[in-house]
Amino acid sequence: MGKRSAWLVRLGVVLLAAALGLTMYNLRQSNDAAQTAAQVLQELETALPERREPAQAPSAAVSSQETEPKPDYVLNPDMEMPVARVQNRDYIGVLTIPALGLELPIISSWDYPSLRVSPCRYTGSVYTDNMIIAAHNYASHFGRLRELSPGDSLTFQDIDGNVFSYTVADLELIDPYDISQMTAGDWDLTLFTCTLGGQQRVTLRCDRTDAV
Repeated sequence: MGKRSAWLVRLGVVLLAAALGLTMYNLRQSNDAAQTAAQVLQELETALPERREPAQAPSAAVSSQETEPKPDYVLNPDMEMPVARVQNRDYIGVLTIPALGLELPIISSWDYPSLRVSPCRYTGSVYTDNMIIAAHNYASHFGRLRELSPGDSLTFQDIDGNVFSYTVADLELIDPYDISQMTAGDWDLTLFTCTLGGQQRVTLRCDRTDAV
C-alpha cells in the first residue's frame, strides 16, 4: 500500500470515528433532553388548569346568556403569554405532536443553553397566530419533523389551559441565516430545527384549525 493510500485509509478511519462520536453525543443529549422534558411536564401538570378546548359556535337553541365568557387572549390578543416557572426557566405551555408521540414543554424565550433543555419560543404568540418555535434536532425534540405529512395534527396548551389546534400545511428547507424567510408568510405556527450538518433549517408550517 502506498503512502497516499495509507493516508486516505487513516483519514477515513478518523472521519468515521468522528461521525460515530457525534452520533453518540447527539443520542446522549437527546436522551438527557427527553428525561428533562418528562420531569418538567410532571411539574407543569400541577400548574396547568383543566384543559379549555376551543369554544365552538353556539347553536341557535343556546342563548347568548348561556355561552361561556371569552378567554382573556380573545379580548386582548396582544397580551403577554402567561408563564409557569419550573427548574429556573419560564414555560409558556405544552406542544403535542401525536404522529411523533411527542409532548414537549415550551420555554418562553430562546437561548442556546435553554435549547439543550427543551424547545423554545423563537418569536410571536399563539394569541396573534404567528408563533415560531425552535428546537435542537434531537429525536426527542424536532429531529423527526420530516416524518410529518400535510394534515397531521398538533396542539398547543398554554399555561391558562387554553388549547390551540393546528394541522401541518407545508415543510420547507431554509438557509440557516435567512431569518426573513423564516418569519415570512402568514403561518399560524412554525416549528424549525437544523439538519444534522447545520446546513439548512427544517421548517414546518402549520395552520390553525380551531376558532373561538
